[in-house]
Amino acid sequence: MNTQGDIISRIDAIRATLPTGVGLVAVSKFHPLDAVLEAARAGQSMFGESRVQELQQKVAALGEMKMAGEPVPPEVDWHFIGHLQTNKVRQLLRLRPAMIESVDSERLLELIDREAQAQGIVQRVLLQVHVAKEETKTGFLPEELSEYFRRRGFETLKATHVCGVMGMASNTDDEMRVAADFRRIRSVFDEISRMCPDLRGFDTVSMGMSGDYLTAVAEGSTLVRVGTAIFGGRSYH
Repeated sequence: MNTQGDIISRIDAIRATLPTGVGLVAVSKFHPLDAVLEAARAGQSMFGESRVQELQQKVAALGEMKMAGEPVPPEVDWHFIGHLQTNKVRQLLRLRPAMIESVDSERLLELIDREAQAQGIVQRVLLQVHVAKEETKTGFLPEELSEYFRRRGFETLKATHVCGVMGMASNTDDEMRVAADFRRIRSVFDEISRMCPDLRGFDTVSMGMSGDYLTAVAEGSTLVRVGTAIFGGRSYH
């Protein structure tokens, strides 16, 4: 269990290791809203959730606190980082996430775009790149993303802003493999940037978690997703 101040001190320690220009998403999935609030009091604004239902519950609880006149952090930006099922897109967009980091197919991207247009919003997204050796991980293969941007598929989007890429390294103790995976993700981002220099606001490379974020930063990450190192072990429910 976290004691008062634990979360704040951990966030401060992690921030001290991040270069200027590298953002921090505190992965709050499976952690209570109280933990989010404590992190927010430390100035943390970006939080990562992976299940639409859990995010919905936290957004609703914050809304109830605000209605009751309780102190609520002025800025909580939710990043959706889990696998997004197509039948959950409408529900998720109603929660107004600051970013959907885990867009893993062109079909999902197009569905998000249609729903964002229907809701009258512009949804910011990252496209997930699959480089890890595990078949269970999802995302675009690097060559698929290259082909998408080569044919400028993004030009058909009406209410979605592609802000960059997201990816995960292989789940292995082989540090060289992990570094190589991150380097590959970064190279995909760089290739897209060269291919489409007119692509505005394409500036985010989200990679690196509690156990490997320093390696990710060394390989060019601009946004890290850290959960356990901030909140401790998760209480799954």
